[in-house]
Amino acid sequence: MKNKILTIIAVFLAFIAGGELTYIISKGNNNNNVIKGSNSGNTSSCSNCMSGTMVVENGGIEQTVSKVYDAVVMIKNYQNNKLSGSGSGFVYKKDDNYGYIMTNQHVVENSSKLTITFTNEEEVEGELLGGDKYIDIAVIRVPVKYIIAVAKIGSTEELKLGETVVAIGTPVGEEYYNTVTGGHISGLNRKVTVSVDSNSDWIQDVIQLDASINPGNSGGALVNFNGEVIGVTSLKLINSSIEGMGFAIKIEDAMKHVDKLEKGEKIDRPLLGISHVNVTDTYLLMRYNITVDSSIEDGIVVVSVVDDSIADKAGLVVGDVIVKIDGVDVTNAAYLKYLLYQHNIGDTITLTYMRGKDVKTTKVTLTEKAE
Repeated sequence: MKNKILTIIAVFLAFIAGGELTYIISKGNNNNNVIKGSNSGNTSSCSNCMSGTMVVENGGIEQTVSKVYDAVVMIKNYQNNKLSGSGSGFVYKKDDNYGYIMTNQHVVENSSKLTITFTNEEEVEGELLGGDKYIDIAVIRVPVKYIIAVAKIGSTEELKLGETVVAIGTPVGEEYYNTVTGGHISGLNRKVTVSVDSNSDWIQDVIQLDASINPGNSGGALVNFNGEVIGVTSLKLINSSIEGMGFAIKIEDAMKHVDKLEKGEKIDRPLLGISHVNVTDTYLLMRYNITVDSSIEDGIVVVSVVDDSIADKAGLVVGDVIVKIDGVDVTNAAYLKYLLYQHNIGDTITLTYMRGKDVKTTKVTLTEKAE
């Protein structure tokens, strides 16, 4: 199937009917902007659905694509023996026994079975080794005999605005298997707020791109002009007045934790030992009978402290407002978690907090774990 179907499409789909795996994000305080993971919902099978013609537009792009194309796969998520949705992934390494595929956690969420489709049209069941909802990365393995190619892992350290990139993945469904879209780096170090579940927000540090990203592209490869994977395509800004705003997880952030995910281990994260609300949540503060000085506009308010926790030992009490970690502003609960999770168990950090109008600092060693 190689060189049969590199089809460039520009299809905009905000919703796919039937079992779409969703991943909802809000950017900043603009409630009109919604980002969701690009997973395709259930699609019907079709005969000869991978036939087509290679389409490339820019000189040299063929060589870029050829270096990674056979390493990109389609992933189908089955729940209770029924196809629930599909996404993308890529082979990032192999050993004597297995090939290892990286994708998004929301692509494999709640799966009872995962199948992997390669560019030679061979389909095999994959074994989910591990995943993490905060970094939105999961690892699947398959017997090494099925592996056609392994993607070369690149770096974002010297990535520049305007640099040419290529996204490879399977938008919409099987009929558009391994679509190739070209574009440019539109923004670096973008921070987007992700709702990982109904009770938890998380900040992701992502690459912004203008290559077409659609449902099903999630977990696919973002590739630089040298054919190296520099990101995992994950998100798209959806708004009736916005076009061409996709996002990818930096490859360094994804690779940082794959060793643990391959072993099926949870990623340990520090826990301060407090319950908290945003300083802007005036209704909740009233319910807790907590009054915050009017001069404090950002931060998170401590509403309870666990006995013998890190926060308790550091002297934090109900009503304190955490405003900085290591000198970086804590604007809300999601940002607190983002800054805290940059550290490992055993690290020492400096908390800056307000008690009434007084500014206080304390050092804490992160020795506890979340989840």
